[in-house]
Amino acid sequence: MTILYSVILAGGAGKRLWPLSREMFPKQMLKFDGEYTLFQRTFLNIATIIDDKNIITTTNVKYISAIKEQLNALKEKFSRKTDYKVLSEPIFKNTAPALSMAVKYISDKSKLMQNDTVVIALPSDQIIADRVEYASLIEKGIKLAQEGYIVAFGSDTDKTDENFGYIKTRKYSKLSEIEDSALKVSEFIEKPSKQEFKDNLKGKIFVNSGIYMFTPQTYMNELKKCVPELYNFFVNKKIDTSIPSVSLNEYEQLSDVSVDYALMEKTKKLVLIPFPTKWTDIGSWDAIYEVSQKNKNGNCLLGKTADIDSSNSLVYSTSKLTATVGLKDTIVVETEDAVLVTKRNSENGIKNIYKKLNGKNSKTKEIHKTVYRPWGYYTVLENGNGFLTKCITVNPNAKLSVQKHHYRSEHWIVLEGVATVQKGAENIVLNAGESVDIAVEEIHSLQNNGDIQLKILEVQQGDILDENDIVRLEDIYGRV
Repeated sequence: MTILYSVILAGGAGKRLWPLSREMFPKQMLKFDGEYTLFQRTFLNIATIIDDKNIITTTNVKYISAIKEQLNALKEKFSRKTDYKVLSEPIFKNTAPALSMAVKYISDKSKLMQNDTVVIALPSDQIIADRVEYASLIEKGIKLAQEGYIVAFGSDTDKTDENFGYIKTRKYSKLSEIEDSALKVSEFIEKPSKQEFKDNLKGKIFVNSGIYMFTPQTYMNELKKCVPELYNFFVNKKIDTSIPSVSLNEYEQLSDVSVDYALMEKTKKLVLIPFPTKWTDIGSWDAIYEVSQKNKNGNCLLGKTADIDSSNSLVYSTSKLTATVGLKDTIVVETEDAVLVTKRNSENGIKNIYKKLNGKNSKTKEIHKTVYRPWGYYTVLENGNGFLTKCITVNPNAKLSVQKHHYRSEHWIVLEGVATVQKGAENIVLNAGESVDIAVEEIHSLQNNGDIQLKILEVQQGDILDENDIVRLEDIYGRV
């Protein structure tokens, strides 16, 4: 009996969708047009094909709180009482280590269950139009995966985009006997330059969707041949849903490399099934414009907007009323602390702006006013000369690190729930309306032992009010 598992890769930062997507709250967490985020859409798509309990998510430890919050919303939809499985990286090392971690986890489970297993690996930032045809393609992929192949899916193209991988194919009679539409991959180039595209990718080519299928055994065998460093790291490692799933000291030794570069460009086992149904990689504002509903003037207006005489433009507002007049082929994105205005098809310009912010060490490339942590999240309410106020939300049974600050004191007021506070050698229980002061250099921690969220108003005072002024002494999420 064949058991299907899916791995959703949800650890990327989504830099091309700045300012809405930030390092601390990337694009897969966002809703662009509808009820569900990109990550949730990906989950729901694959859940029409496989048992939802067999969907495993890999993400960065920075995003685990947001991912679990979004998964909890889906638990209700599927009447699922147990939590969905999430594996977390202590730091971002790209898709090759993340997928290998998940495959090793599934491999260990399938050995215990003694079942034939096929894995479907998915990006978390795609929109697939036709779920029925999607399911049909997965069925074709199962047959090839069971025969020891790694299956890629690709769409016909005659255009080049440096943000995608391209696959050159040929017919192969042995494959056709298994699945008539299957093609042998003769060349795979991840993110080629225009010159590489011109020189190497002539004839019938496909753009890679980033979706792969394989058995755990095939994946690990090919990893051993093509990326021995990664194979040796994971082959005897016990992977579980601890936070993080692998210790920082070990994981930081791995190379930062995508599975496309590390494995798919090198393996001889790669085959392709043409992907006729429409799929869109939501990797840029132009992609958002293409998939969004438009008015009669070709405008996509999302959020609080008012427009006169604009055409073929995207205006996205998250907080303030954004009014536009006479725009043409323009993208406007408003967030609480940053606004982007650019011509459409200016993706490289957005990348350069992001690099410029990086050079200036600007926080706007990293965080929104609301920042998610493994234990919950906080929202910056006010930031002034010598003071900063936050609303901190701690999830049930979660705990902030045991820490101290060199430059600031803190005053905590409990708004909702019950707080367990470590203050020096003392443990204090605070109810709603009660407060506590934390002095400069005082060791402290905050814990929620209850079943509902804990909300704290925090007032910081000091000359330096920076997230870097955290000295972690103990941390259940492996951040020490």
